[in-house]
Amino acid sequence: MNISELLEKYFDVAFAAPDGIKKLRELILSLAMQGKLVPQDSNDQPARELLQEIEKEKERLVKEGKIKQSKPLPEIKPDEVTYDLPKGWEWSRLGEIIFLLGDGIHGTPIYDETGDYFFINGNNLSDGVIEVKENTKKVSINEYQKYKKELNSRTVLVSINGTIGNVAFYNNERVILGKSACYFNLFEQIDKQFTKRLLNSKYFLEYAFASATGSTIKNVSLKSMREFMFPLPPLAEQRRIVAKIDKLMGRCDELEKLRSDRTQKQITVHTAALDRLLKATEQNDFNTAWQFLTQHFSELYSTKANLTELRKAILQLAVMGKLVPQDPLDRPASELLKEIEAEKNRLIKEGKIKYQTLLPDIREMPYVLPIGWQWVKFEDIVEISSGVTKGRKLNGKEIVLLPYLRVANVQRSYLDLDVIKVIEIAKDEIERFELKKRDLLITEGGDWDKVGRATIWNNEIPHCVHQNHIFKARCLLSKQNEKWLEKYLNSSVARAYFANASKQTTNLASINKTQLRGCPIPIPPLAEQHRIVAKINQLMTLCDNLEKQIDTAISKQTNLLNALMTKI
Repeated sequence: MNISELLEKYFDVAFAAPDGIKKLRELILSLAMQGKLVPQDSNDQPARELLQEIEKEKERLVKEGKIKQSKPLPEIKPDEVTYDLPKGWEWSRLGEIIFLLGDGIHGTPIYDETGDYFFINGNNLSDGVIEVKENTKKVSINEYQKYKKELNSRTVLVSINGTIGNVAFYNNERVILGKSACYFNLFEQIDKQFTKRLLNSKYFLEYAFASATGSTIKNVSLKSMREFMFPLPPLAEQRRIVAKIDKLMGRCDELEKLRSDRTQKQITVHTAALDRLLKATEQNDFNTAWQFLTQHFSELYSTKANLTELRKAILQLAVMGKLVPQDPLDRPASELLKEIEAEKNRLIKEGKIKYQTLLPDIREMPYVLPIGWQWVKFEDIVEISSGVTKGRKLNGKEIVLLPYLRVANVQRSYLDLDVIKVIEIAKDEIERFELKKRDLLITEGGDWDKVGRATIWNNEIPHCVHQNHIFKARCLLSKQNEKWLEKYLNSSVARAYFANASKQTTNLASINKTQLRGCPIPIPPLAEQHRIVAKINQLMTLCDNLEKQIDTAISKQTNLLNALMTKI
């Protein structure tokens, strides 16, 4: 099978693999720079003669005083050559085929909001174009005259500091350059579009990152740019290569659009189906919506985005009482709530928990509950407490060192215990702060997703406490189902409450203890709580299995893709 036939097969496989089209683009450029994308033509003027012409042109320009004599470039050694070039091609260094190389100013110009010139850097270079953004600073004509460079229609710009590898051409834009943008001017014997494709290739990017210096902000020196080994084809072949690359990249664009359209259609259909399911008020409508999902299960759940939404929908159906049928023989929630209230009063009377002034009753119920269910405030059914404050004074007290949970450890429905820190705590405070099996842990906040995350503690670590940015909620009766509460707190209904109640800044949000105490909680009959939790677990296991199937399919396609790559 020749390269063209293998490439055709690669297109089919690339569509199925997640990063297949990205790898396909990389492969196209790699093949192009190795001379494998288009056939060679013996009638083309060989690259050796192009280099000779460039050398003569350089000598003329130096003699006329138009350019300076450049420093000699290091000879290309055999161990630097990473692959063999086709007949008619030549290895050269970038410095051999350009007549000017420089970068922008290493400082800050004087900005002028009324100026007509722009100060650009590497992040303004985008796919062949200088992109002036809303936040791009302006300078006056005087600053422009002070810092302007010799840019023309043969100029190629490359980002070499911070962001590495963005490429653009100069097209008479009114700009001055910052240090993160370098520029060089090509001789006529070098096609600038071919040069752009080469600089976009993995071959150049690997060289750039390997030669870059700096620990946090990477920088490619002008010396490294000048010494970059340039695989030079005949000029006619350069142009054929560009045309072939563009044709194949156009097909990649079509594949990406096709995949994007297909994924978007899956998401749109799935969103509409879930919406019908969640809004169904009659059992027949609910059954019809659920039947549609089951009939189209394989198509709708071949994407992880839909699985994420399915998990949310399962919880929402559960907390609305639509996931399992109600049983009229169940003891209503009101009876359980009376028992909880009696136990709470007893614990307060005995001084085991503190009395707190009750919050106002729930003004507006989030939605209508099934018969036998009842809305309560979270404080009505649990004891809520805050955690240990780091850095507090412990003068004169006997100190112990204990592991403690941070916000990062508490995720939705699970604990991340990969990194556990320790904290100093007074020995007489251990009873107050130590976690007990079945305690609910709820995060105070941070970024948007961290507000109100809830999970259950199951004695994963002996003698563990929690920081003050995590609330602890402990059921008042052993018969209460903390798993039901955890499912509700992680549902979209509770998340909406926390989002609305929380204190918000630009990127952060948090809830306080009072807001958590007042969170509306739907309580089903205890027997139904157990049935709902069992059903949720069953359906979440189904989602886990579907996710594994997606991962397996992705892995299979990726392996097939990699196997095919080794043949090219």
